[in-house]
Amino acid sequence: MEHQKPIATPSRTKEILNKYGFSFKKSLGQNFMIDSNILEKLVTNAGVTAQSGVIEIGPGIGALTEQLAKQAKEVLAFEIDQRLLPVLEDTLSPYSNVSVIHQDILKTDVTHFIKEQFPDQEVKVVANLPYYITTPILMKLLMDQLPITDITVLIQKEVAERMSARPNTKEYGSLSIAVQYYTEAKVVMNVPKSAFMPQPNVDSSVLQLKMRKEAPVYVENETFFFELVQASFGQRRKTLMNNLGRHFKGQMSKDEISAILEKVQIDGQRRGESLSIEEFASLANGLYTYVNE
Repeated sequence: MEHQKPIATPSRTKEILNKYGFSFKKSLGQNFMIDSNILEKLVTNAGVTAQSGVIEIGPGIGALTEQLAKQAKEVLAFEIDQRLLPVLEDTLSPYSNVSVIHQDILKTDVTHFIKEQFPDQEVKVVANLPYYITTPILMKLLMDQLPITDITVLIQKEVAERMSARPNTKEYGSLSIAVQYYTEAKVVMNVPKSAFMPQPNVDSSVLQLKMRKEAPVYVENETFFFELVQASFGQRRKTLMNNLGRHFKGQMSKDEISAILEKVQIDGQRRGESLSIEEFASLANGLYTYVNE
């Protein structure tokens, strides 16, 4: 069977879709990859080896799964669309190292599966994620603090840029800080619309997130830290002082906020996008200590 054309070609994809009378569901953000060169590069960028255990989310008809199966020790793929299960069983039949789980990744205890399936090997997440739900999926994977080494995902270019953005850029925001608190983020390649069927309306990028052993900054309370970061970007055109004043209304006066800003040596006239993660941490710790005194 190895001589068969890769799944990720326009003709083979059409053939599989026709065979199963498959129609794309807009609600599931289904865009299948039809360029096997790009998928091979993605797998190489992810550093998948014969020792790797890989978790894939949304395998579709198995285009990326097939490339992963060729390189990895074992692949565990989570697919929410029941209609795809018989398709995957067929397309992935040459590979004995793939398991497909019919579950919604957002409701899944992924740690449990990792412990069960990959008890003593390095685990990576590699996926072509549906655009409409990229951020909730990635934030769940990060906040669950899975025992994985890294995440390499094909996502909407704009979201990849926001997740890897640096201070003082228009892409930089609360999402950048949330992602970079848990990982080191970088965009490794861009992918044209023409590589998908059906073609999405947006360009895509491959984003790589390497899990940090420990957070880059110390925070007194993570929930409070992330809330503060979000509040600081509440209205992007407004100053830090304005955004914080709104957020803490009824809890703290502007004078109190001003005193804490002065204490941690941050100018309240700056905008949220100019603060580094270190500055957000010291501001959050100062405010948290004050609020909880």
